[in-house]
Amino acid sequence: MERGEGTEPAGIPLGPVPALAHRPYAVGAGGRPTHTRWQGPAAAPGRWNGAGGVFPGAQHDGWSSSSKSSRRQASAARSCAMLAPDAGCGRDVVEDGVTACVFLASMRPRSLLRFISISDLQRQQCMPCCSHLTWSTNEFKEWAHQGQGALPMQSALPRTYLILVGYLTDGRQEDKEKLVDGCLYVKDNTGIIPCELLYFQLEWLDSLFLFPSWSYIPQTDQSATGYVEILVDPVPVNLPKEVPDSIPVTYPVSAELLLTSRIPCKKRSKLTVAGELARLGPLLCIHHKTFFFLFLKCFTSAVWVPVLVQKPNQLAWHHILQLGRSYTITGLSISSLKKSGQRMFVTGVSSCLLPYCAEQVREQPLDSALQGESTESSSLETAEQLSDSLELGVEEERPRSTKESKIISYVGTVTEILNVQAGLFLLDNKVCLCLAYQQLLNSARGLRPGACVELMDVHLLQKPLVSFPFIVLGACLSSTVVLKSFSRLSTPYQPPASSGNLYLQLLFRYNLDMPLYLWLVSLLETFEERFSCFFGRHRPLLRSTHRNTGAAEKFLVPLLQAVVPDREEARDIYNEILAKVHQCPLQKYMTLNPPCQAPSLSAVCRVAEQKSWEGFSPSQLLSPLEAQHMGTQELNRRLTWSYYTLSAGSFQPRLILLGVLRVSSRSSSLQLQDKSSTLPCVIAHKDGSPFTHTALLGSLLQVENYQLIVERFLQTDFPSWEHLENLEHVREKKNSVYVQFYFEDVQVLHTVEGQIQKCLRSGSSSSLRKKDDSSFTSELEAPEAKMLKLEDPKPDSHRDENCQGGQSSTGRTSCVSRLFLVTQKEGLMLRNYQLPGQKVGEGRELQRSFQATVLWLGRPQLWSHPRETGNLPELEESGCDGEESMTRQEALLLFMGKSLRWFPFLHLDGLYRFIVPCCSDLEVFDKLCFPPVPAKLLSRSSCPLCLPVQDTWHLQHEAWISCLTERQLAAMSVQTGMDQRISSIPEVLSNSFTGSLVSFSGEIVERTLCASPKNEKPSVTVSLQKQKGSLLASGHSVKLSVSVAPGSPVVMDVYIAATYLQHLWGLLPGAKILFQNLERKISRFHNVYCAYIASSCVSIISLPASHLPFPSSPAGEASSPSLVFLSSLQPHLQNLPQARILCHLSCVLTLSLQWVCSLCSSIFKEGRCTRHSPPCPSHTGVRQASARVLVEDGTGEALVLCRNQHVAAMLGLSLLEWEALQNSVQSRGRVSIEHGEATGTGCVEEPEDLIACYLRSLCRSSLICRPILLDFSLNRKPSKILQPAPLQLRNFRCGEVEFVSQVGPRLSLLCLNVEEVEQDALSYLNSERIRRTSSHCQVEATA
Repeated sequence: MERGEGTEPAGIPLGPVPALAHRPYAVGAGGRPTHTRWQGPAAAPGRWNGAGGVFPGAQHDGWSSSSKSSRRQASAARSCAMLAPDAGCGRDVVEDGVTACVFLASMRPRSLLRFISISDLQRQQCMPCCSHLTWSTNEFKEWAHQGQGALPMQSALPRTYLILVGYLTDGRQEDKEKLVDGCLYVKDNTGIIPCELLYFQLEWLDSLFLFPSWSYIPQTDQSATGYVEILVDPVPVNLPKEVPDSIPVTYPVSAELLLTSRIPCKKRSKLTVAGELARLGPLLCIHHKTFFFLFLKCFTSAVWVPVLVQKPNQLAWHHILQLGRSYTITGLSISSLKKSGQRMFVTGVSSCLLPYCAEQVREQPLDSALQGESTESSSLETAEQLSDSLELGVEEERPRSTKESKIISYVGTVTEILNVQAGLFLLDNKVCLCLAYQQLLNSARGLRPGACVELMDVHLLQKPLVSFPFIVLGACLSSTVVLKSFSRLSTPYQPPASSGNLYLQLLFRYNLDMPLYLWLVSLLETFEERFSCFFGRHRPLLRSTHRNTGAAEKFLVPLLQAVVPDREEARDIYNEILAKVHQCPLQKYMTLNPPCQAPSLSAVCRVAEQKSWEGFSPSQLLSPLEAQHMGTQELNRRLTWSYYTLSAGSFQPRLILLGVLRVSSRSSSLQLQDKSSTLPCVIAHKDGSPFTHTALLGSLLQVENYQLIVERFLQTDFPSWEHLENLEHVREKKNSVYVQFYFEDVQVLHTVEGQIQKCLRSGSSSSLRKKDDSSFTSELEAPEAKMLKLEDPKPDSHRDENCQGGQSSTGRTSCVSRLFLVTQKEGLMLRNYQLPGQKVGEGRELQRSFQATVLWLGRPQLWSHPRETGNLPELEESGCDGEESMTRQEALLLFMGKSLRWFPFLHLDGLYRFIVPCCSDLEVFDKLCFPPVPAKLLSRSSCPLCLPVQDTWHLQHEAWISCLTERQLAAMSVQTGMDQRISSIPEVLSNSFTGSLVSFSGEIVERTLCASPKNEKPSVTVSLQKQKGSLLASGHSVKLSVSVAPGSPVVMDVYIAATYLQHLWGLLPGAKILFQNLERKISRFHNVYCAYIASSCVSIISLPASHLPFPSSPAGEASSPSLVFLSSLQPHLQNLPQARILCHLSCVLTLSLQWVCSLCSSIFKEGRCTRHSPPCPSHTGVRQASARVLVEDGTGEALVLCRNQHVAAMLGLSLLEWEALQNSVQSRGRVSIEHGEATGTGCVEEPEDLIACYLRSLCRSSLICRPILLDFSLNRKPSKILQPAPLQLRNFRCGEVEFVSQVGPRLSLLCLNVEEVEQDALSYLNSERIRRTSSHCQVEATA
């Protein structure tokens, strides 16, 4: 290489460098070239422009030939010393190395050149760098600038001034046991490092080289070494001998006849084949043996023959071979595959690869070649195992249409590494290159951003996956990938995993096509990104062993088994490589719509919120017939709170939830968590038992069957129902998202060692899914570490001094535990506990907390290790010694701070154990107890001692009291008062019930937001809770209508202040709830209801069914009420929510039609409110109607109150007639009439009013008196409280016959629906009523 003098100050004049002629080369029988000595530069007339230097940042000093001559000689000698001990190199080679090094040292650069050994390079250089000995500064800057063209945001490789000298080898001499994988290495006596070359000659193997231009690329993992990129041809020291003059060869046309003929001939004869390289297969490694295929084509036709190269000393040929070049291969034999019988040429130990030269070869006659044919099939025994080991299948034809991929060639620049483990690279920012279907035996070295690659015979797949943004180029076993130029950028190198690569394992195990593989990659990428931060940096989620399946594999395998059909035929890779007609998994494909997805929790919440508001209209929440009669306050209040339910099938594709189970110390709610966000969750058991598995905290869960709930909160100012479509009146929209599911639908993907078995033992009938018990073993952390990491990844290192004081030598692993039974649990609220040791006035700040009354069982126990806890020795102990007064004591547990995480796990009638880790003091619980009242009053107080639960204590559920044996129950001797009595709803509604605090369970029928009672003001605690983030105003309450069972007529109303709802999840219609410590109240209308107070608590027993009606539907619409008689209602008035009667409408007693102001409810007349003091600004009126009618069914009479649209149904008016009548009343404001025997209601008639006259005549018309089917409920707020009255005698006339009968007092009912009865239906209902009446009479007569 010749250059002119440098122009920059650092440049050094150049002289000519002795040219080293590249001669034809040959390989000996052992695969090693024979060397001739290079005499070295006898006289160098010029100076070599070797820019000297050291590592970036090192100091430079001048270097003169006179003062530094001895230093240069010593440096050269040291450099040669690291080459001398190499095995297989003679003294001549070492002397040549000394000559080369002295020649370098004799150069006179202005800055210091430094020799670098391979071990120093690997140990000292942590960043990518390059060295160009012959380049000037301007040349290097131009080279670096050109490399940044495709990626301007990346920085160029920094330049170093290092001299690298070493031997090029294939690694065979380093370790006899090492697998020869076809890679090249640079070595000296200090170490060996992989290298990549763009051009390679076989004569270079095992020769000493000087590398004038190279780059060192370290791995991103600093614990592993990098590799060297040889940028220009190295300068060799030795040259090989020349090739023989004439070689007999066989060309592919004749060679193909040898493969297709079946003529027997003598064995052990070899032949030589010459031809043009048409195709070069990738290096494959199966069963620890490496091989590749190449295909030689005839010079004059398209005939080609396959050649299998499988000898270790010949694998380096793969770096030499170039498509389109001509080669000669000697020592070939013919072999065939055992299964398919396909025949090919196979290299032998003595085979040589030679460049084809027409002058040095002569064609061998076909007859002589036939005489030497050999049909050995044993030589492919190793390669034949490839098909057996992969066990891949041919893609089945699906009923949907498939696409045919195109085979193309492409040259592009790597701009991004999409996923090196999956073999995905981005070219030119628009094309994805997939190398997963080839084995990357060189660990993808050289494929860095900025490198240029040439692709030949790759498959073009357009839109293989709907969600994948790039066109895909897939390389199969017949494709060729050539690195054209190395990257000039300082981009890191991350090699793919050599073993345990889950991407490739699943790809080959299930023979995935490209769309399914890309979907698999997206799932795995999302999975690792979301959860790797929870389980360490060493990829435990993706790692699987023979015994323990990794979390990612547990997640993916069932999905792949569901979408990939069973394969009938194994994938034949030989047919894929050797067949005349190409076949491979990439040949056909179809655009895949992913069957499921597992996005991050933040994306789940975002999509759920979008779906809940898509197409949302406030009118959807209200029935139009009801909304048009509501005032402004009631209308906007009914819109304030609603919910929207989503399931896995609500998303396209189906959505799978993944998350780490946590508990929030702030809200004390269970949560699923990933890297992006948290999602509150409600977990229940299908058998109705509460969720108590504390061992699952920190575990990775998968849920496919769930209900995703979006609670929507609106602040609106709609004037009336007519403005509901105008969204300008929506002032604010908020929402909260949570999920609820059954624990039986949970798949535990990753948990903590030793904890899962505790979870299995706890609970009565609920257990983990038992598909693979062995997969529950974890490799993450020890149980004692788990206890300290339940809430915070960085646990509080502070421990109670009482625990520290009692620690022994085994205190690091020992623990103290104590068993207890929960007899009462109170809800979360703000309290101001005065803890011991605090001065008066300290600790008065309100903090969120809860408390539970428990019964200690037995004495504290000392365990040598936390994992040993599990049995119930306390019950056996108390049953034997009989010291019940000592071992069974009541205590009040106070949960504050981080101990709030135990709130969702602590339940009534559960046996639990407190575990104090790293402690051996058996008195730790007693030392922390303090009396709830002053000591002087303690003797007169029956209150139990208070025990503040410490943050580091662990809670473990042992059993339910209902699951204990008779012996254990006898040992406990739990008497009355130790447990909380659960009543039934009929008992609570009964007049004989005397308790003030009640507990019961029931199913929510309806949820309604209503105004809080005016006489109930929120407490200070409630007001403070409002400041902490409640989404509902403090003036609201929610009314839950709770029934005993679906369709039951017995209903209890429960009122909960809105400020308590921020801690309560899952209060939805259809859910079964356990209410504890509710306050029982009686209204002024003698109605029994319950109120949620500070000490109350709720638990979810079962979740709503997925087929519930729309949330805004009134309760009871899904099923028709039962048909009853009026005479049978008298004993059940209090408990009857809704029923139906077939009755006769006798008369209309009162009727009132009016328009009222939507704001103040005053009379609205002629388009304005009639209130004058103070004047009302409203210009919106609401029409209202009411009527009281008398009905009878032959067994009794009832007064029925009808409102709004039900009045029109009672009067028999059509919709148009009713609208016209209402509009006529608008100009009058109000029209009222009285008729018949109605008591005075204050209504004033206007005789001259035409509308009043029309209504009066309508009410007296015989058309009104007709049979109807009436749905009703008890009118709990009648105008006058009806007192029980005795039966009365009344006269009835039917034609000329008069009857006398006893009748009871008239019932007061509220109309819910009116239906006209057709003649056929009337006959059927009458016959049913007669049948029921006659059977009832027969039963009474028999009695």
